[in-house]
Amino acid sequence: MTMGDAMRITPLDIQQMVFRVSFRGYDKEEVNRFLEELAQTVESLNRDQAVQREKILFLEQQLAEMKRTESTLSSTLLSAQSLAEDVKRNAQREADLVIKEAELKAGELIRQARVELTDTQRDLLSLQKQRLLMVERLRASLRMFERMLEVEEQEALHDAATASEEKLEGESSPAL
Repeated sequence: MTMGDAMRITPLDIQQMVFRVSFRGYDKEEVNRFLEELAQTVESLNRDQAVQREKILFLEQQLAEMKRTESTLSSTLLSAQSLAEDVKRNAQREADLVIKEAELKAGELIRQARVELTDTQRDLLSLQKQRLLMVERLRASLRMFERMLEVEEQEALHDAATASEEKLEGESSPAL
């Protein structure tokens, strides 16, 4: 395997890397130590990367869960708002009905009161007419009694006058 390959280099690739020996090449042990350190560094970086990937996956899951929760909350909020508006509309409708019913009842009560007032006024007029009729009848009866008393008085005066005349005639007539 050469360094120019586009493949990923693993720690094992680094450890098993074999360089060609040349006459004036690098110190073999120094290169091996460097390759070992490089392999450990790559291995550590790979471990860190795996941990970071796990964290990213965990965070993505949390984000997805939060998005689901947000969507649920948003949906719940919209439902609550819609319900609140429905309740408000229904309450307004009921209030309007109660007011309309009260207005109708008030109108009916006023109509009945007017009818009763009219009936009472008619009854009062009727009673006033009856009173006047009774007064007229009483007056007529009193006049009739007055005439009867006058007639009686005249008859009594006439009877008294007749009796006086008879008495006077009896005294003036000769005794037998």
